[in-house]
Amino acid sequence: MCRKDIRMNRHRAASDNSFRLWMIVPAVTVILLIGLFPIIYSLIISVQNLTMLDEDSSFHGLLHYGRLLEDGRFWESMGHTLIFVGIALPAELFLGLALAYLFLDRIPGKQIFVALLVLPVVTSPIVAGATWRLMFDNRFGPINQIIGWFAGEETPLLWLIDPTLVYPAILVAEIWQWTPFMFLLLLAALSNVDQSQLEAAEIDGAGFWRTFRQIVLPAIWPVMAIAVLIRALDLFRLFDVVWALTRGGPGTMTETVSIYAYVQGFQQFETSYTAAMAFVVILLLAVSITIVLRRMEIDR
Repeated sequence: MCRKDIRMNRHRAASDNSFRLWMIVPAVTVILLIGLFPIIYSLIISVQNLTMLDEDSSFHGLLHYGRLLEDGRFWESMGHTLIFVGIALPAELFLGLALAYLFLDRIPGKQIFVALLVLPVVTSPIVAGATWRLMFDNRFGPINQIIGWFAGEETPLLWLIDPTLVYPAILVAEIWQWTPFMFLLLLAALSNVDQSQLEAAEIDGAGFWRTFRQIVLPAIWPVMAIAVLIRALDLFRLFDVVWALTRGGPGTMTETVSIYAYVQGFQQFETSYTAAMAFVVILLLAVSITIVLRRMEIDR
């Protein structure tokens, strides 16, 4: 190939790359504007002092950030949020993986059962929370009635008031709704595992756990990692189900970061303080996501 042809091929490749970049510029610009504008605006508001009674837009420095560090209720809500993430996320992953293995083989009525399992995901979280609130009702809810049948006597359990029962009630509602999300993603991942490797492992006498650890898990790990990351972020902003069930109660026992921000911003009208809270949460999430992505080696 002559030098002229080589130069033409390089020029053509550069033109193609330039064309691809220009094609994605509008989409990237829109995404950056949508994503960056709220963050920048929150940062600007957080250094002012806007409340329901005071519209002071002058610079107040790190006043609200210092207040946030001393706000015990904020850190308690952060702890409540981490409890929900730490319990619901592994439970959804385990149940979703178990269901995916169950439906991996051909079974009668598989498509119907899968469609029924997906129904909780397409239900609005606030509707799901309201439905579970009715089910947990201590007088007319079916859950207490079923427990009473097994116990042989009436059991008026106060699921949404008793401090020892309120967390299990919220977790049951959350896990019920979002386990099918994990199930769908993991079912798709398991369906693409190389069957020849599984057959070879079976011929070699490898057990289930060894096959899963050395063949299945590496194959489904990218999908599983993304699913866990998405659900972790979604659980961290948990609001709808908790608000519908307990509104953060009893007291502030189940108050998440999202609920506390809502109370401060839309009930107490502490606009600048809420903006500082939002910016701190965004910063913490950004750092956490960066660390997790590097550990999972997804960004490489």
